[in-house]
Amino acid sequence: MQALYLLWCVTPSFITYSSDAFSPGKVVKLFTIVFYRRFGQSNPTYHLQKGNREYVLRKTPPGPLLLGAHMVDREHRVQKALFVAGFPVPKPLLFVDDDSIIGTNFYVMEHVQGRIFRDMSLPGVRPAERAALYVAMIETLARLHSADWRALGLQGYGKDRGYCKRQVLTWTKQYKAAATSNIPAMNQLSEWLLSNLPDNDQEGTLVHGDFRLENIIFHPTEARVLAVLDWELSTIGHPIADLAYTCLPFYWPKEVLFIGPNCNSNIQGVEGIPSCEELLSIYCRCRSLPVLLPNWNFFLALSSFKLASIIQGVYARSILGNATADNAHEFKDSVKPLAQTGLLLSKGKLELSIEHPPDTRSQSEQTAQGHLVLQQLKKFMKQHLFPAEQHFTNVICCFYSWQLKAKAVGLWNLFLPEVSGLSQLDYAFMAEEMGRCFFAPKVFNCQAPDTGNMEVLHLYGTEEQKKQWLKPLLSGEISSCFCMTEPAVASSDATNLECSIRREGASYRINGTKWWSSGAGNTNCKLAIVMGRTENKNISRHKQHSMILVPMDTSGLKVIRPLQVFGYEDCFHGGHFEIHFNNVQVPVSNMLLGEGRGFEIAQGRLGPGRIHHCMRTIGIAERALELLCQRVVQRKAFGKKLYENEVVAHWIAEGRIAIEQARLLTLKAAKTIDLVGTARARKEIAMIKVVAPRMACKVVDCAIQAYGGGGFSQDFPLAHMYSLVRTLRIADGPDEVHLSAVAKLELREQLKSLVGKL
Repeated sequence: MQALYLLWCVTPSFITYSSDAFSPGKVVKLFTIVFYRRFGQSNPTYHLQKGNREYVLRKTPPGPLLLGAHMVDREHRVQKALFVAGFPVPKPLLFVDDDSIIGTNFYVMEHVQGRIFRDMSLPGVRPAERAALYVAMIETLARLHSADWRALGLQGYGKDRGYCKRQVLTWTKQYKAAATSNIPAMNQLSEWLLSNLPDNDQEGTLVHGDFRLENIIFHPTEARVLAVLDWELSTIGHPIADLAYTCLPFYWPKEVLFIGPNCNSNIQGVEGIPSCEELLSIYCRCRSLPVLLPNWNFFLALSSFKLASIIQGVYARSILGNATADNAHEFKDSVKPLAQTGLLLSKGKLELSIEHPPDTRSQSEQTAQGHLVLQQLKKFMKQHLFPAEQHFTNVICCFYSWQLKAKAVGLWNLFLPEVSGLSQLDYAFMAEEMGRCFFAPKVFNCQAPDTGNMEVLHLYGTEEQKKQWLKPLLSGEISSCFCMTEPAVASSDATNLECSIRREGASYRINGTKWWSSGAGNTNCKLAIVMGRTENKNISRHKQHSMILVPMDTSGLKVIRPLQVFGYEDCFHGGHFEIHFNNVQVPVSNMLLGEGRGFEIAQGRLGPGRIHHCMRTIGIAERALELLCQRVVQRKAFGKKLYENEVVAHWIAEGRIAIEQARLLTLKAAKTIDLVGTARARKEIAMIKVVAPRMACKVVDCAIQAYGGGGFSQDFPLAHMYSLVRTLRIADGPDEVHLSAVAKLELREQLKSLVGKL
């Protein structure tokens, strides 16, 4: 391998070296090298540029050093092994173990162009991107800990047992060697750590040792890790120690100065940044670990001690004059607060509650992004929506501001995979959570019928149709309605629909009556998607209907009256209206997909839409069961609490069983759509259309019974819930139609199997 020979030619901030390749007669032109010295606290790092090619040089600091520190040969070895395995690190090019070249040994690697964030609060970054960046970071850490270090050829890189004890002894020794004053908290913390070593100190994975945001290069525009830097402290050790060190910023005191002046090192509560619990949950899911990590407080206390020792060493080097950072002398005052924080953590006094959420059910296949967005959604609803639920005026007043906040944090258009990046399975959990509050879907621009209409336009609209209608719908500037059901025919058989759509030159003329046109009462409703007959008796009856776009201000379109559901007008939904189309004319370009393709569009629209409805229905049932439990533990009748009556206890048990069954079936349908598409998930979709509303009707009915007269009143949401879920047994198609479809599909599968056996 060629060696790079560098001769000193020093200027204060920029260093230029002449260079020769180690081959006879070959002369390489001058490098321009920039010394990165403002932020780094470890091995000096230089940017080398030769023409349009860029490199990075890492070297050992000059002067006296602590024993075992700043070993750049180890950095080169581990990076080389990881790069070959495809882990994101800069490509190492050469290592030079010759102090005569530039005064210390060094190695050179390729320069990676991307973003490095010095301030962990990520100022200037949108909240949604903050979340994605932190998720990418924690997923990368989980990937590192999942690597097989033996297969990477890192035998002898470290011991795979007793890591925690070695860490305590090492950092105690380092601290004492660098101590410039007596800090009792550091001594107390060291003693506690040695006396409380975890029993499971036998686990050994490759650990980074200093894994944090500043040591990661992200893609210039994407939340994707391109390279992990600074492997000086890497070894074979306990992975949870690495994880705790990464999570320490959620706990450390404001007095700690570690990443540079004027930077925010405390990230607790910063908008968009996931909570510590959320990051732990993502990490555990990536590595298939239980959410409740044993000895978590020990590892946090160890991380505090380690960081305090590192900071003490940085300050000590500033006194000796060989510190890399310009502000190293300021670090003296950070050691004591960190040690005190470590003592509090050791006693569990700063422990964050790692909640084992009730919705861990069936989340094993939910993506990390989906899980994180769900946690953000729950937090948003808990903070803003639930407190206002019983006060209608508050809801009206706050609605627009909620939408702006939801859009700002990325909780917007979650239903559309191409926009949100979420799978149907991911979104199923979100729909369930939104179902717990009747106006929540609209806050997040995830309300029907707009979701279905946007899906239709996205899948089947022309570029011009998308520009005119889909774009403003996605931004929330307008809303829409869907016109299918008719009062004069049995609309459960959609081939009965009589509203006519006739071609007349360059336009279509529409005549007919529609009702239960959802969303038509919204003052912002600008578009109707209308299904009608473009009859051609020479083709199949399922190819005689079409869908067409009709602006609401088109001449001849009349909104006649609102239709109440059990006395409710569903104003947040935009209501359900009767609409007459009297010689309504629209351009031929308003036709969706083509004449006779209405049923094809309907099938594409109804698959994901039914997943959304069913999961929202499950959310309603969860809320109803929650209200039921609250009531029966508070009220007495005939000398005992309501829950002490066996029949009431059975309501609770059967409600829980029914909800879990419905959820699992719905999630299976969502997963099937993700894997094989809507058409091949027809049976699963038909089953959940029956199961979810029936289940919710039963659970809500039991809750109403427990609340007595209050259950029917406006003081509780139960009556409204019942009107919603009972309506679905018609609005999503009658149960009987779905049962027939399931039977037909099941018989077809069974007979096919039987024929195969014969």
